[in-house]
Amino acid sequence: MPEPDGPTKDTGLPCSTDKFISLTIVKRPPGLLTSFVMFLTSKIKLLKISLGLLLGILLALPSSVNSSTQFNKNEYVAVVLGDSLSAGYGVKIQESWPSILEHNLNAKGMNIKIINAGISGDTTSGGLYRLPKLLIEHKPKLVILELGGNDGLRGMSIKKVIKKNLDEMIRMSLDEGSTVALIGVELPPNYGSRYTDNFKNMYVDLANQYNLTLVQGSIKEMVSSSLMQADGIHPNVKGHLQIEEEVRSKILSLLD
Repeated sequence: MPEPDGPTKDTGLPCSTDKFISLTIVKRPPGLLTSFVMFLTSKIKLLKISLGLLLGILLALPSSVNSSTQFNKNEYVAVVLGDSLSAGYGVKIQESWPSILEHNLNAKGMNIKIINAGISGDTTSGGLYRLPKLLIEHKPKLVILELGGNDGLRGMSIKKVIKKNLDEMIRMSLDEGSTVALIGVELPPNYGSRYTDNFKNMYVDLANQYNLTLVQGSIKEMVSSSLMQADGIHPNVKGHLQIEEEVRSKILSLLD
């Protein structure tokens, strides 16, 4: 347990103690002081009663009121751990590819719940920090990893940071009994061919190492097909539809 903010023992200041005693021990307090003390006491009693009633109400409420993890036992749960690409930056949440994926799979008669854990701006370090709680809370049968883009845009080390974090997230998911699908992210060409090629090959290497399903796309093709927003980084509504189609075709064999 952490140490308390304040002291827990007598501070050993006798002069302070004497002053305190002289202020509190009086034979006959003035009427105004007496009225104030009585008023303060009544307010404290009222506060205690109110807190007691509130606590009783909270204890009486069902434990599932604020829970978002109450799923059907027969439901197939998948977690998408990603960044703005999954979070649906620039489009409505129902237009993001994870939402479309859940809708289309359930339309085919599959009882599936997709937890969209995409956060705009997230990195592989952030994903690594968030993943343990997601695995414990949702116990997903499938984890779809879509991270690394923001690391790459910041020019972070592929070997020491990005690949290392992705590798750890993959092993963590597999150790918890989840199947893992990996989405390979591409960087804009202005980052230089050496870095962008190594970045792209990183996903291929990890997929081969752990025998994972790999979903890959091409920024150039999406830009030329007008599937990207004006920033050239985030897909538009049509772009999300294409990503969903590619992901769905790849993971169908994993949904048993």
